[in-house]
Amino acid sequence: MNHQLIISDPGIMMGKPVVKGTRITVELILEKMSTGETIEQIISEHPRLSKDAVLAALEFAANAIKADVIYPVTVGKL
Repeated sequence: MNHQLIISDPGIMMGKPVVKGTRITVELILEKMSTGETIEQIISEHPRLSKDAVLAALEFAANAIKADVIYPVTVGKL
């Protein structure tokens, strides 16, 4: 995957990771996919994106989650 497709610049979207050359955040791509949108639907809505860019965003997010950080999750009341 092309890691150069995802950048973080304090002057663009407050430094959130975005697809290079756009203001489309990795966060937005993840949100859209979590609601069931396909890569093709996302590209259709955002024609400046490519399949490689969407896949790079997913890879970036996967790598970010691999960091040595614990994310506590609560499920209902015990």
